[in-house]
Amino acid sequence: MILLNALFPVLALIVFGWLVRRWHITDVAFHRTSDKLVYFVFFPLMLFWKIGAAPLQFKDNWHYLPAAALAVVIVCGLSLLYIRLRPVPDFQAGSFNQGCYRFNTYIGMAVLINTFGQTGVQLYGILIGLIIPLINVLCVSILIWYGGSGAGQGNRFAITLKHLMANPLILACVAGIVYSRLVGSFATPIDNTLKLMSQVTLPLALFSIGGSLTFANLRSNFSLALAAAGFKLVALPLVGLGLLWLFGVSGLAFQVSMLFFAQPTSTAIYILSSQLNSDTELASAVIVLSTLLSFASMALVLLAAA
Repeated sequence: MILLNALFPVLALIVFGWLVRRWHITDVAFHRTSDKLVYFVFFPLMLFWKIGAAPLQFKDNWHYLPAAALAVVIVCGLSLLYIRLRPVPDFQAGSFNQGCYRFNTYIGMAVLINTFGQTGVQLYGILIGLIIPLINVLCVSILIWYGGSGAGQGNRFAITLKHLMANPLILACVAGIVYSRLVGSFATPIDNTLKLMSQVTLPLALFSIGGSLTFANLRSNFSLALAAAGFKLVALPLVGLGLLWLFGVSGLAFQVSMLFFAQPTSTAIYILSSQLNSDTELASAVIVLSTLLSFASMALVLLAAA
């Protein structure tokens, strides 16, 4: 029953978005606009509201943060080793690398809300507030390295810093943590307003993800996309599991972390690949394949957590 309650609504909204796009009720322009609304307005407000609503007592469970960060770094390193040994062409290397560890925040949040409630969402919000800057540094650095742009060390730093400073999710997480420590609650009118705005966020995000899925590039990039999905949905959860055990993480923090590891690849890898001279067709294939396969990985995590 936990699988039906947690995963079916997420899958249903993604499939609905895909069907509506195929029926030509929505188009590319609609999904671009909805993506911007979710990324720059609704989701940051939701993170700020969820994290800022009440101070979170960490006790001993803060160890899930370094465990998750180290897992991402290790899998990034393993993907670079794979790129070198296979070998993966430079034009595809950056897209492949991103697909191995970059995560879909929206799907993760939707499953978390259905499963672990307010405290789980707060733990997840603080986790992604730490991981998003780390992942951006890794992704941008590796994309520039393999992109052949000839950017010097100073330019690489400037580009990475620009992506971090402009990231509304990082800003929302930091603002939420500060607000929870200084205030810790919202006045009822503000709380009700943020609640209504947050209710728009995940349905619109999942609907947009479904509408953006395309299978056109999957066949020609299947083997490399499958390898990236394997790193993201098998290697990362296994490495993460070992590190959580090593760091002594348990309880809700353990469950939230494992669900984080089992999420599909972020749709943002397509945008970053197009901006930094990497293979967008491979990025699209990784997104589709990891999204489809992630329902198995998330199901396994939820069953183990039940």
